[in-house]
Amino acid sequence: MTTWEYLTTPLLIHNTAAILNNWGKQGWELVQVITGPEGGLVAYFKRPTAQDGSNTAGLAAAEQAARQFDGGQA
Repeated sequence: MTTWEYLTTPLLIHNTAAILNNWGKQGWELVQVITGPEGGLVAYFKRPTAQDGSNTAGLAAAEQAARQFDGGQA
């Protein structure tokens, strides 16, 4: 049975293609784009989890991107 990991990230309207391409290169598949609670766009991604845990680099990248978006230190 395939198990999945999920990622959400804000989409900056002036940089949408670069953001989507970046996550796609890391193996993330775009599932949906919706309007977030504060009016911006939010992208939802998924990818199969690796049995050996090698996909955790994507989670670390997601955490770093979220900190940068929130104005925190990377």
